[in-house]
Parts: sequence; C-alpha cells; structure tokens
Amino acid sequence: MGAIVFDTSGRLLMVQRGHEPAQGLWALPGGKVEPGETDEQAVAREVLEETGLTVRVGALVGAVERPGAPGTVYEIFDYDATLVHGLVPGNPAPGASAGLEPGHAASDAADLRWVTRAELEALPLTDGLLDALREWGRLP
Repeated sequence: MGAIVFDTSGRLLMVQRGHEPAQGLWALPGGKVEPGETDEQAVAREVLEETGLTVRVGALVGAVERPGAPGTVYEIFDYDATLVHGLVPGNPAPGASAGLEPGHAASDAADLRWVTRAELEALPLTDGLLDALREWGRLP
C-alpha cells in the first residue's frame, strides 16, 4: 500500500527506502497490510510509522504489480491521502499548530522530503513509480 500525499504547495511526499527491497531508492510512503487491517488502516499506519505524519486516506488511485524475490510478485495499491496532523519543516499542515513535532524519517525510511516535479524526476525512484504517477495524473 502507498500514500499519495501533497502539501499545500503541491509538492509530493516521498521517502527514501532504508531497507531492501529497493534500499536507497525513493518511493511513496507505505508498506504491507497487517492481518486484520483494511487497506486504509495500513496506509495511515505506514505513513505515521515512516514519517511521523497523520493522514486521512482517500480513494484508491491505482494498482501496480512489481517483482519481488524470485517467484514473488508484489501487488501495490496506492491511495490519495491528505495530511491532517504534523509538520514538515517550513510546511505546516492545514490547521496545524506550531507546537507539533516535525515530520521525520523513521521505521524503514532513511529520509523523507516534499518534492516538486523536477525534483521527483531527478531522484532515483523505485521501478515504474514515475510512469504510474504520470498515468494516474498524480505528478506534483
């Protein structure tokens, strides 16, 4: 599961993977669904774990399949999400107060940032991400 989150300036939230698969590459925040979770619960939990930010998960935007370990295929569902609580330095969430902690990379994320389209296109991204975002009309 992945979250497509834009800030008030139209920049896209990206995380740099800290572990395999795709260690060092940039991706949407997200991860696996735990037993008993809905997709929406998994997306919100993964964003919170990886970034310290709370999101409201919206509609399913699209799905892709990506190869994993030999004989494994990951099916990834990406959802629109809206930032509802938390700060990223220089970028308050709508309605956020100044006392909130900044967003920070955590869990399996090595780094996070809000990116413009040009910055996104310059990053080393996970396979097929740029094409999927373009196809879904979700580029910053």
